[in-house]
Amino acid sequence: MGISVAVGSGRRSAATQGSVDVSEGAYELDRSDDGTYTARISARGSAVLSTPMINRGTAFTLAERHELGITGLLPSGVSTLDRQLRRTYAQFCHQATDLAKWVYLTNLHSRNEVLFYKLLTEHIEEMLPIVYTPTVGLAIQQFSNEFRRPRGVYLSVDHPEDVELALRNTGLGAQDVDLLVATDSEGILGIGDQGVGGIEISVGKLAVYTAAAGIHPSRVLPVVLDVGTDNLELLNDEMYLGEQHPRVRDARYDELIDAYVTACKKLFPHAMLHWEDFGASNARRILDRYADRACTFNDDMQGTAAVVLAAAFAGVRAAGGRMRDQRVVIHGAGTAGLGIADMMRDVMIREGLSREEATRRFWALGSRGLLVDDNPRLRDFQVPYARSAAEVTGWSADGRTVGLAEVVAQVHPTMLIGTSTQAGAFTEQVVRDMAAHTVRPIIMPLSNPTSKAEALPADLLAWTDGQALVATGSPFSPVVLDGITYRVAQANNALVFPGLGLGVTVARASRITDRMIAAAADAVAGLSDATRPGAPLLPAMSELRPVSAAVAIAVAEAAVAEGLAQLPLDNPIGQIHQAMWRPDYPRVETKPL
Repeated sequence: MGISVAVGSGRRSAATQGSVDVSEGAYELDRSDDGTYTARISARGSAVLSTPMINRGTAFTLAERHELGITGLLPSGVSTLDRQLRRTYAQFCHQATDLAKWVYLTNLHSRNEVLFYKLLTEHIEEMLPIVYTPTVGLAIQQFSNEFRRPRGVYLSVDHPEDVELALRNTGLGAQDVDLLVATDSEGILGIGDQGVGGIEISVGKLAVYTAAAGIHPSRVLPVVLDVGTDNLELLNDEMYLGEQHPRVRDARYDELIDAYVTACKKLFPHAMLHWEDFGASNARRILDRYADRACTFNDDMQGTAAVVLAAAFAGVRAAGGRMRDQRVVIHGAGTAGLGIADMMRDVMIREGLSREEATRRFWALGSRGLLVDDNPRLRDFQVPYARSAAEVTGWSADGRTVGLAEVVAQVHPTMLIGTSTQAGAFTEQVVRDMAAHTVRPIIMPLSNPTSKAEALPADLLAWTDGQALVATGSPFSPVVLDGITYRVAQANNALVFPGLGLGVTVARASRITDRMIAAAADAVAGLSDATRPGAPLLPAMSELRPVSAAVAIAVAEAAVAEGLAQLPLDNPIGQIHQAMWRPDYPRVETKPL
């Protein structure tokens, strides 16, 4: 069956089997069974060139230009997509700064969507840090002063009654949306509260979903939940475009979240709801509240946990052990760090430990040292991992705080994970102490950016005589030690979340479970072999398309196994392959006016 993408008509169905509308009546996009597309264009003249999904600029043939009324509106020469790709890549490389490169790609995205995604897909490893973290953070900070074309949906805490209307105004129907990424902008990329500018993190995240996993760019929606801001610079900036009042934290906040989820379930009943960069006080609470009511996913918690779990799987296999036998120290007991602990604990339970036994395999440290049960300031999600005060008596050098060095000396961990943003926290003493009791220590300094990493890979390898199994949050160059080149695995969430979203879409999963996420992690881990000298724990970012496909297959199969798939999965490989959109120009047909 072909797939029709007709823009703005309100007639749409799932990308895997029906028709999809994507514009203001300018065109219909039909997909045949072999994955090729035909664009039936009703727009004429400059409207063609201003519609990013159908505009191909100088790649329009002379005959197409005549039929579409754009003769004379372009230079006479006709380019191929490959020549345009070379030209735009050269222009990208000529940009003086990373922010200038982001602006260039954003303008291309708004002008020619196929070419944008072709460029991003072909150079994904190089451009991922530009369209997403860390460069998008600079763009977010300048959002109001550098405002360009609006993209996405803006929902205000001051007008919750308009949430459904705003989502309806996209022109998208019940079968037209596979995925929404929403942020409240409180915890943006380590730079904190950025108010309405957070829409750019949602846009960037969705660009990765499309480039890495082929989710059609017309079937996704970026959303910002504008609840005000506590950023004083924004509050005092007359150019600021968001709600210019302090961040709302009372019942009105929950009212907006509930209005959003309710409207999404009503208007887009098969869509996955992705939560991005929420503050610690809300991220886990929102996920827990809606986990059994909607197909919902928090990448900062579950995506981070999944990619770290993948690295852990690979490391444990290389070290020749089992997850249930690991002793894990987590330095940074926030939502990300303990989200990792939760997922690892679930694996240990499935390997035969009781919940209590599995929980006791973790030692978590916050800003005041080891979590201990006599601390009245513990958050709810930290309480299960707190050690008893009696257990740690005598551990502390000062009789009060139990620090990382004391924990490592007492515990002899096999795995050390950093989510603290405390640069250099994994000192030579700590690492050598760990290596003295563990043949292949698994060490993951995950904090971003590089300046906040708990340790540098070169140091970790030097201090352990090359025995450490290392994964980092930021990209690092290979390390050469004693004639061996060690490639450093980057525990980037992009290895997991795009394939997860694709698998959920193809299976039309009604929920996302821990087992589906663990299946994604196992699929990623299976694509690397860390037993080879110098081999990384995780696949390279340049392999995102095949990695995403493998993750999608594993997730879809897990959804079927758990009884959560609403579509049959008769041919997982074929169905995933067919569902992945590829950035190529469709065949053009003109529709009569």
